[in-house]
Amino acid sequence: MFAMAYPKLLSSAEILKTAVHIMEHGDADGISLRAVASALGVKAPSLYRYFPDKDALELAVADEALRSMLAELQNAAAITDPESRFRETAEAYLRFARERFPLYSFIVQNRIPGSYGSAVGKAVWNLLLEAASGVSGQPDDTAAAVATWSFLHGYATLEHSGAFGVSGPKGGLERGVEAFLSNFRGRAEAVRNGHSTRATEVRRLKKPGTDERY
Repeated sequence: MFAMAYPKLLSSAEILKTAVHIMEHGDADGISLRAVASALGVKAPSLYRYFPDKDALELAVADEALRSMLAELQNAAAITDPESRFRETAEAYLRFARERFPLYSFIVQNRIPGSYGSAVGKAVWNLLLEAASGVSGQPDDTAAAVATWSFLHGYATLEHSGAFGVSGPKGGLERGVEAFLSNFRGRAEAVRNGHSTRATEVRRLKKPGTDERY
């Protein structure tokens, strides 16, 4: 009597875990249904039920990478002091980039369609936005968040490439972060002064005998 061979049971979680492993420890070009199927010991058509094509698989990997980044940033988000929160957010961002650069590079440089428009992508962006806005004093300070993100991405990429050389960045990261904080403090102070000036003017106009037409 012959034993019947049953197909290997799969799950989307197992497939995704394997794809992420290939991304982190192999060639980025190896993220394909064929490569993942081979690592799982099955044929590529076995995966179509879970991921119909390479684009679907790449989007899932990008979302998984963003979830990992989000977890790092969420720890920083719990800090109440705005400047301390900004510094820790910057450090958390770079920590993820340093420890998992293949995944970081995949989501940032490959520009996977739909990844930053997903719920987790928006959550990552919102934490960066809130960290910058908390110091600048301006709600939804997109300009501050984009400037911060650009700086951190540039630093992470240069550091990973070895462009800083054997001497290292010589405090360039710390000086950059402090420069951002100084600029944001100035913007916050300008906002506060503007509010104070307007409040003073309103009180002056409300004084008896003041011509409120001007």
